[in-house]
Amino acid sequence: MTAYDLKHDFPAAGSQMTTVIQATHGWASLGLHDIWEYRELLYLLVWREIRGMYRQTALGASWLFLRPILNVVVLTVVFGVFVKVPSNDLPYALFSMSALLPWTYFSNAVLRSAGSLVQNMEIISKVYFPRVIIAIAGVLSGLVDLAASFIVFLGFMVYFKLPLRIEMLWLPAFILASILLALTVGLWLATLSVRYRDVSFAVNFILQAVMYLSPVIYPISSVPEKLVFLYQMNPMAGIIEGFRWSLLGAGSPPGTTFWISLGIMLILLVLGAFVFRRTERTIVDVL
Repeated sequence: MTAYDLKHDFPAAGSQMTTVIQATHGWASLGLHDIWEYRELLYLLVWREIRGMYRQTALGASWLFLRPILNVVVLTVVFGVFVKVPSNDLPYALFSMSALLPWTYFSNAVLRSAGSLVQNMEIISKVYFPRVIIAIAGVLSGLVDLAASFIVFLGFMVYFKLPLRIEMLWLPAFILASILLALTVGLWLATLSVRYRDVSFAVNFILQAVMYLSPVIYPISSVPEKLVFLYQMNPMAGIIEGFRWSLLGAGSPPGTTFWISLGIMLILLVLGAFVFRRTERTIVDVL
């Protein structure tokens, strides 16, 4: 369904009221006002996502804290102890977890938003609301996991006796970049998955490849120098490096390449939103 503006002409008493439906153009076609009007629905969808994550599990919400701990233990044993991957002279547990914070959030958010339309086709086919809200809910719901993982990370910092840093004030900016990147990828994949169900099978492989192309388990200093510029064009690489720099002081803050890639990402986000909105009119027929 395309976004429309409803204009009501209220004539004098005794005359008929006329409602004019006009297709919106330009920025108005993104339907940002509609998202605000349906903000309560967005809240309910986010809450539904959060509740559904650990429904019918024996440990319940405890998994919010157990999952990051188990992930760090596995990575530390395999890559820190056995493989002995360099970690910029930091304990490998802290080194890996500083990268897992943004990466785990990003990957889970993309998975939820990419399959949001197909998984909610019963709701979409019965009630009208801005479909982009479903994708946004999938992205925002992962912030609860991110907050729990950050609490675990602070516990690791206390254990290894590392102080808090003033550079941590940059964290909200890197978290916002993670949210926008996840929404960008999620919108494009959600749009494609409506027509090509193969996308839902490919998402996991794509994320796995991107993980190995990002400095999650190894430092960016391990990348061959001639490939560093191309490597840093991956926005996730800059976000992960930003987390490490702000939390642990490892490496340097994201440079020009990161901001260039971030600008490209914002352009793709706007284009993805336009394409998503144009696809809305055929979503019900395809699903």
